[in-house]
Amino acid sequence: MAASVVSALRWWARTKGEQTALIVAQDEVSYSALESWSSRFARRLADTGVGPGDRVGLLGGNSLDWCVAALGILKTGAVLVPLNPRLVAAELRKILTDADARLVVADPAGLQVMPAVQAQMPGLGTYPLTGVPELREGAQDHFVVDIDPTDPSIVLFTSGTTGLSKGVICTNQTLLNIAFEFTLTEEGMRPGSRSLLVLPLAFTPGLVTGLCVTTLLGGTLVVEPSFDPGRAVNLLQRHRITTIFGVPLIFEAMSKSPEFARADLSSIKMAITGGAPVPVRLLEAWGAKGVALRQIYGLTEVGGVGTSTRPEHAAEHPDSCGTGSIFTDFKVIRDDGTPCDPDEPGEVLLRGPGVTPGYWRDPENTARALRGGWLYTGDLGVVDAEGRLRFVDRMKDLIISGGINISPVEIEQVISGLDGVEEVAVISAEDEKFGETPAAILVTTGQHDPRVVIEHCSRELADFKVPRYVVFRDEPLPRLPSGKLAKVAIRREYTDIPAKYERVR
Repeated sequence: MAASVVSALRWWARTKGEQTALIVAQDEVSYSALESWSSRFARRLADTGVGPGDRVGLLGGNSLDWCVAALGILKTGAVLVPLNPRLVAAELRKILTDADARLVVADPAGLQVMPAVQAQMPGLGTYPLTGVPELREGAQDHFVVDIDPTDPSIVLFTSGTTGLSKGVICTNQTLLNIAFEFTLTEEGMRPGSRSLLVLPLAFTPGLVTGLCVTTLLGGTLVVEPSFDPGRAVNLLQRHRITTIFGVPLIFEAMSKSPEFARADLSSIKMAITGGAPVPVRLLEAWGAKGVALRQIYGLTEVGGVGTSTRPEHAAEHPDSCGTGSIFTDFKVIRDDGTPCDPDEPGEVLLRGPGVTPGYWRDPENTARALRGGWLYTGDLGVVDAEGRLRFVDRMKDLIISGGINISPVEIEQVISGLDGVEEVAVISAEDEKFGETPAAILVTTGQHDPRVVIEHCSRELADFKVPRYVVFRDEPLPRLPSGKLAKVAIRREYTDIPAKYERVR
């Protein structure tokens, strides 16, 4: 237990127990209370048979109960598997099957979905998240089960850059490494930092950078159940927030709120954004408030952040993602493995203490991604003469919509199940709000009715994955000599979908 998130929680409970650890809506909990509350929940789970190495899913929206449950699961020595509450039963079943999960702790909405999941997973149990509040009061407790710091503690299922979901392993050791690196720059997080989270807890920024790193550093995390731009700006001031992170969409919405113009944001030391390009106007809006909005490049496999623009370079180099971190390096290589020249595009490789040890029970993808001490990201980037990285494109076809990874392969597989669909390719279309959104290009026999496609996808996929454009064509889709779809040629042919085709949802 000496090197883990939950050991840090116990330390802060002992040394500054009355400090606020979490603020969710109007509810606050101190480190002392959080330590005992999460221990009582861990003991309850252990009494049901949950133990070291068991995979336990956590399904629900942002809430104080979610945070307590997550820490409690870690205290049992089990492996936490956070689940996006927007996923439908088929998607949850795929993840939980891959994880070989024993139990899912779910909120009321999640419990309604679970019977459809359990129908094909009879050994999977559930526990109501509504059972967490009843354990808030009670005798002081410090329940915890020791595990090796290098054992898996969290598995984050992500589309990544290669298509269908993979379980990215995170250990206590990698979490400690990520937190340590965050503290080593002047503008980084510190013990006592105050962070605002308006992103889902179930994603990497929310769980890793938000809950875990804040707990490790003994800070205060303010969690919003849902995002309201004006309220978020007010929270920045009220709680003297020092750290905020999110996709450009979040920062854009806050900058347009009436509260932003008169806000005092002088407490902010670190504001980082990623998942989509950062418009210059957005940098200027936050810069005028004294906040250097810094673009990052990263992925779940490195704990979220691999490199970020230095504050002093944020305005001058808006397309830059920085020069790496103190312990995290990158390089850009050609197909033959040799280093690219300045401004020559190539694959981005990363190495550092926060890199995942691999994918859950997936030696093939692990061997493909981790080679010679480097993580092969599958992303294209260029490095300028001063060593700054600029993201160019994804070598694969991942769509990032509002900062959320969407796998075109997954959508294509669903649409292919429709009668009459001969060919389908899913590509990204520009979207004013989300940056990118899925567009489906189909070759079919019979009727051309986009409503049929949308209704089918809505039954099988989360809402954010359902295409907003459905385009029918008579000619076969272009293919490579290997027989694979020529995605580059398809994207080139459909470069301006919003201007040429009607949005169907």
